[in-house]
Amino acid sequence: MERIRNKMKIGNKNFDLKNDCYIMGILNFTPDSFSDGGKWNDMDSALRHVEEMIHEGAAIIDIGGESTRPGHIQITEQEEIERIVPVIRAVKERFDVPVSIDSYKGSVVLAALECGADMVNDIWGFKYDEKVAEAVAKYDVPVCLMHNRNNTEYTDFVKEWLDDMRGCIDIAKAHGVSMDKIVMDPGFGFGKKPEHNLIAMHHLDKMKELELPILLGTSRKSTLGLILDLPVEERVEATVATTVYGVAKGASIFRVHDVKENYRAMKTMQAILREHI
Repeated sequence: MERIRNKMKIGNKNFDLKNDCYIMGILNFTPDSFSDGGKWNDMDSALRHVEEMIHEGAAIIDIGGESTRPGHIQITEQEEIERIVPVIRAVKERFDVPVSIDSYKGSVVLAALECGADMVNDIWGFKYDEKVAEAVAKYDVPVCLMHNRNNTEYTDFVKEWLDDMRGCIDIAKAHGVSMDKIVMDPGFGFGKKPEHNLIAMHHLDKMKELELPILLGTSRKSTLGLILDLPVEERVEATVATTVYGVAKGASIFRVHDVKENYRAMKTMQAILREHI
């Protein structure tokens, strides 16, 4: 049943998403992200942070211009474009690393792809704005489709969760997005109550039914804070635990703030599963 494609080209790099694992480092170019809002909000500090993340093991840099934390204030598409375009250009000029645009708005995604972004990370899985699917198909770039929904009431969580993601895939197919360009994200922290996040993690391997690679984004999320009663800046170890579990359950890409810690844990778990260094 499992027919996950071996290779995916992101930018000028080849990724073996069936047999290997990779870190996606987060760059929030925002004043109000839940974890690091305002920290990398000027170009010099942003570029220094990208350099640090690459040095620590990041294989992809995910750039976002609008916070998606609970209760965030939505900004205009033009504001978001004005934030992200200069930083995408600067990162692409300075570093040889694939760049992902973290946005669910068609015009923002189009602007990002026009200025050199190599991948799209859509937290609404094409369900907020199908123009994102059109842009992905036009530029023929990889895309991560995340599970999300407004209603957090479920009758049969695992079934509905998987069906929701199949709906994202159907939209992709309808717009001509190539199946070998799609990565799926279980949506930890989105459209779910805390217990649903834990069920999704526990049953992560069920996503293999979708026959697509898995990206896991749990970094510093509030559910991890609830488990340990810890503030956002003290959730590194909890994030690392989910990364290790994700490797064991078949995830391929890990979107994180703390690159070094997660990269080292990921590589160690890979060696254990392979039984060789």
